[in-house]
Amino acid sequence: MPDFNDLTLLPFCVGLTLLGLIGSWAAWRRRGLAAGTRGVAWSLLPVSLFLTGLLELVWDVVRSAVSWVTHVALSPAVWAGFALFGVSVVLYVVSGVARSRTPKEKKQKQPKPAGELTTTGPAPASAAPAKAAPPKTKGGQQDSSDFDEIEDILKRHGIN
Repeated sequence: MPDFNDLTLLPFCVGLTLLGLIGSWAAWRRRGLAAGTRGVAWSLLPVSLFLTGLLELVWDVVRSAVSWVTHVALSPAVWAGFALFGVSVVLYVVSGVARSRTPKEKKQKQPKPAGELTTTGPAPASAAPAKAAPPKTKGGQQDSSDFDEIEDILKRHGIN
């Protein structure tokens, strides 16, 4: 592959910029100011890349990419590396599926009653959760009007 050459690329970049500016002028005449301005912006890129030194960087990247692609196409070791990469991706996905299918054991801690002795001493009386008594009606049974409302809402949403 040819090497980067400043003397060849400067006239090439200037020529590309001039052709782009001519095309931008034609676009401005036919399609208006926005198209002409966009054309000028694209036309100035070759010379700006050359003057900033980025053109040499782009050239090296393209040359390295082409070299890598030709190396990949002809090397069995590289293809083995791609195969191992594919196997690792498949195994990672399978492990995620297997992880989501395993039953999760729910370990709920039972609250300790107040005053029970532990290794750290007795638990304070305020540590026990306060249990609210369910609302009672005249007959001593729980008020069912709250449950009736909840059942109506669930039925409206199609949940039985």
